[in-house]
Amino acid sequence: METLTAVVPFYNEEKLIEQSVERLMKIKEITSVFLVDDFSTDESLLVAKRLADKYPKISIHEKKTNQGKGSCLNFIKDSINTTHVIVHDADLEYNPSDIPELFKLAKDNPSSLILGSRVDGKAERKNIYKFLAYGTGIISYIFSKLHSYRVSDIATCYLLYPTKFLDSISINEKGFGIEVEILSKFLKYNRSIIEHPISYNARSYEEGKKITIMDGLLIFFKVLKYRF
Repeated sequence: METLTAVVPFYNEEKLIEQSVERLMKIKEITSVFLVDDFSTDESLLVAKRLADKYPKISIHEKKTNQGKGSCLNFIKDSINTTHVIVHDADLEYNPSDIPELFKLAKDNPSSLILGSRVDGKAERKNIYKFLAYGTGIISYIFSKLHSYRVSDIATCYLLYPTKFLDSISINEKGFGIEVEILSKFLKYNRSIIEHPISYNARSYEEGKKITIMDGLLIFFKVLKYRF
């Protein structure tokens, strides 16, 4: 039977993490939730611990250095004991109500990677910064051409894949390049990526958005790095 772990990396998200995780806890398909603190300097960890006290399926994992999203996944990868895993950002940009459909596809295709696309299909979406959306589109196009395999959204957070795939790879990326690394290595593991439309509600930099233009440029070079 397929089971699912949601990994929630967080860094200084005291204003949003509670609401984000509360929404996640409404998804009955999720077996366990790993809250991974990337050495926050605000009250995020205290909020996370209160959530863990409230919900038995939540476990807390504390890092001692701030390194980035990819490092959080690497930190706990050996502790995951479900058949599948998905990363959920601690902000409110992604809606966990999309997860059941992604997991249904995973159960029907247990060896595939299920990608929640913020581009394909119809779903409720709000993009604030057009330069980020255009940049992601261009890099996704280049990624697809280099791999001879179309991927509409290489920067989406919602990648749901088998844990045995995660166990089979080493994770090098500490920051936002983790999605590119996962996708590139999965195409070598199994050339079966199934996309499904998801909703998206972008937040502004004033609200705590962390990815920058420089991160986008670095992601472009990661595309080249993991292809060749």
